[in-house]
Amino acid sequence: MSWMIICICFGVSVLLTPLIRKIALYFDITDKPDQRRINIKPIPSLGGLAIFISFVIGMFLLPIENEFLWPLLIAAFVMVLTGLLDDIMEFKARYKLIGQILAAFIIVFWGNISIDFINLPFGGEIHFGVLSIPLTIIWIVAITNAINLIDGLDGLAAGVSTIALLTILGMAFIMGDVLVIMIASVLIAGTLGFLPYNFNPAKIFMGDTGALFLGFIISILSVMGFKNVTFISLIVPILILGVPISDTIFAIIRRMVTKQPIAMADKSHLHHCLLRLGFTHRQTVILIYAIAALFSLFAFIFTMSTLWGSMILIGVLLVLIEVLIETLGLVGSTYRPLLNLFKITKEDKID
Repeated sequence: MSWMIICICFGVSVLLTPLIRKIALYFDITDKPDQRRINIKPIPSLGGLAIFISFVIGMFLLPIENEFLWPLLIAAFVMVLTGLLDDIMEFKARYKLIGQILAAFIIVFWGNISIDFINLPFGGEIHFGVLSIPLTIIWIVAITNAINLIDGLDGLAAGVSTIALLTILGMAFIMGDVLVIMIASVLIAGTLGFLPYNFNPAKIFMGDTGALFLGFIISILSVMGFKNVTFISLIVPILILGVPISDTIFAIIRRMVTKQPIAMADKSHLHHCLLRLGFTHRQTVILIYAIAALFSLFAFIFTMSTLWGSMILIGVLLVLIEVLIETLGLVGSTYRPLLNLFKITKEDKID
């Protein structure tokens, strides 16, 4: 793939972002301060349009067959339109979900993207059959919303998405998957062109326009790169997207425990908890970048480990995640079973 195409995508994003910022300001399409937002003044939104336009230009320049190009672009357009309308009019959650499911249907049925079966580690296979389509749609919608949920601080969603995309790109390079390499490369270029305007202090937000689009493409690339693989390898895309997936799961559990609607926004996400611990805005973002990079490193180690090594790695990772959950209070301030167990054990030793 020509480096020229990557440079063009990067340049388009860099040049378009300030223009879209002016348009958003002119029409007053901004994120205004409220109880669930961090910003203290209105910030223009719609920055995701620059990433999307850069991506579309790159896709037309790449040598990709029309049989996949058009389903991907049309499905992506539906997702971007859903986010754009939400940024302008603030859709209810159910309307956003309809747009996400529609985009997923388009790429699954027209683009022929699905997870058909997995090989079990101790022999045998699980064929999903008719369940492959709903499972793939659930995966796409879940990852799309996971990226959207972490879009709470300047540069957070763009940076975490870039780390995930770089990891997928590296995995695709190892596996020789040229199509995934090409798509991931142009999207990384567009996101990096936008990030300087979005990093703290942000001049523009990507909005749901960008967050839904990034989550959508990342979910598709993870399916393309890791479909029909072993059960252990199925963990790899989950590890790559560890930060948004875990934050989403904690949010669902937290809202179920407090008996709040699952779709209700709150200020107890990972970045909110780190801010409450005293980290600055930039420190919080960089720390979450580091956590995302750690997940990606685990993913690479995972692919090179033996079966039992992978099992041990999963166990270690789960313990680390549990400690992080309890320390930061991601589920609730009183949820500390593992830390309490350590405390009791330590007291017994002292006695």
